[in-house]
Amino acid sequence: MEVKDQSVFADVEKKEIFSIKIEDANGLLMRGLKFFTGEDAQWAPEYDEISDWLTDNKHKGLLCYGQCGRGKSLICEKIMPNIFRYYLRKNLIKFDGYEINDKRQLLRDCECSILIDDFGVEDVGKIYGETHNVFEEVVSLAEKRHQMLLLTTNLTLDEICDKYGERTLDRLRYLTRPVLFTGESFRK
Repeated sequence: MEVKDQSVFADVEKKEIFSIKIEDANGLLMRGLKFFTGEDAQWAPEYDEISDWLTDNKHKGLLCYGQCGRGKSLICEKIMPNIFRYYLRKNLIKFDGYEINDKRQLLRDCECSILIDDFGVEDVGKIYGETHNVFEEVVSLAEKRHQMLLLTTNLTLDEICDKYGERTLDRLRYLTRPVLFTGESFRK
């Protein structure tokens, strides 16, 4: 059946993840790096992609994945909450990957933007003996709610697929912009 009159959808709100458009995102990101690491802060090539995302996120969240010590957590855990609060007037609630099973209900109830730092380290949760994968639940709910996700992990995309399944990886690709972090660790 062909719908000829689009007015049937007039009262339906088309919801999407909010837009981010920050001018001089490179400068802002560098100021954050210097604030948290000092004046000798280093700019990695993948930071260009983060800056590009801040300039126009195309209604997507952010998935930072890859090598240890490249600044994923620094950017998402320290810099982004300040950008969200000051420039976007949005709340970004942070959870550590290892604690998401204990915070299952809070994650399910949270309707603001969610940051999960270092997902992939959590165990499979059990509730009354029944197995639950809280990360999969969060991603599924975020898709239904059009909820902003910022995520960091040391897993590769293949490892994410192995651990959480093709459906979750597909949802992550739809909901977020994946940024691969490679190279030597900045930690000394």
